Amino acid sequence: MVPTRVSVVIVSYNTREKLQRCLACLEAHHEVIVVDNASADGSADMVATQFPHVKLIRCDRNLGFGPANNLGCRSASQDLVLFLNSDAYADPGSIDTQADAFKDPNIVAAGGKLLNPDLSLQASTANNLTLWAVFCEQTLLEKAFPTSALLSPYWTTNRLAATDAVSRTAQVMGASLMVRANQGTPVEEFDERYFLYCEDTDLCLRLQRHGDLVYVPQATFVHDLGSSSAKDPSLGITRYNRGKELYFKINHGASASTVCLVMDRLGALLRLLIWVLMIPVKAKRAQSQAGCFWRVLTAPRI
Repeated sequence: MVPTRVSVVIVSYNTREKLQRCLACLEAHHEVIVVDNASADGSADMVATQFPHVKLIRCDRNLGFGPANNLGCRSASQDLVLFLNSDAYADPGSIDTQADAFKDPNIVAAGGKLLNPDLSLQASTANNLTLWAVFCEQTLLEKAFPTSALLSPYWTTNRLAATDAVSRTAQVMGASLMVRANQGTPVEEFDERYFLYCEDTDLCLRLQRHGDLVYVPQATFVHDLGSSSAKDPSLGITRYNRGKELYFKINHGASASTVCLVMDRLGALLRLLIWVLMIPVKAKRAQSQAGCFWRVLTAPRI
């Protein structure tokens, strides 16, 4: 059987070595498009030199994750497009396995199983984002009761993993999100009001209007989660919080967005106080974490 050819769109921003590994893991029958968001580490030159078959789009500024993915998708020639993070590494055959899900005409999107570098399970699926889910996240109830559908209502990967079967879900992660397209035109694009984080949450909510989303656990990807924010974790948390707040503003109104913002700030305050209390026990790490959450707590609203 001839494997399905997929257009793989990868957004790059200063992850040269990880991008190199990502590209090396891709099988030759797929179309590969790299959109480089004005990296300063030689990522684009590396692609041009080492992977000449890759379609390379060089941006003169950092467009953000969603806009860059949209740009790459518009250059795609296939009817299935995989949005793949530059720090996600496909296991052999995984992209073909993910594509097989689309033999069901009702499927509009599919996500793979994400694994941490130590091969432990990473969050790969979720329910729709709600204010209750934000409350459970920010009050640490989610961490205290990870298997409870009531107190951990957002992430669903551990519950779906018990069956290891293709399962319908409300959301799959943008690190390995495959969608139907018509030669570069997907049924829904990323909303370009998002810069980084929660654009996949928003996209999956809109994709639900067109058909089913599924989780394909046999399609596995090792994902170095958070590579884009590794140098400054407070910036990553702040951007994630802003993404959530924008999601609620767009989909549920200004009041819901304000409630989300208040919960995000109270969550940062809670974590700040916990780490301050830990300073006598773990001084160096506690001081670093306290500083991180102070910056999250005091970050300007945009």
